[in-house]
Amino acid sequence: MGTTNLNISVIDKRMLKQSEAASYTGLAVKHFKASCPVRPVELARGTLLWDRRDIDRWIDTMKADHVEMTRDDILDRL
Repeated sequence: MGTTNLNISVIDKRMLKQSEAASYTGLAVKHFKASCPVRPVELARGTLLWDRRDIDRWIDTMKADHVEMTRDDILDRL
């Protein structure tokens, strides 16, 4: 029986189409458009792409601003 070698090279895309950027964040496109402050880059005329690194920074700021609320904190807000 013969053997076969398979070489696969995967390149992660840095620039994402809007649908890809939304999927990357886990949001539906309509929610991504409404909530993501990252501005797209026009690399080619009429082609808007979102930089994955900018999206990552936005997500990191969301996490940094997130404060874990305890049960008592939640009850105090009621």
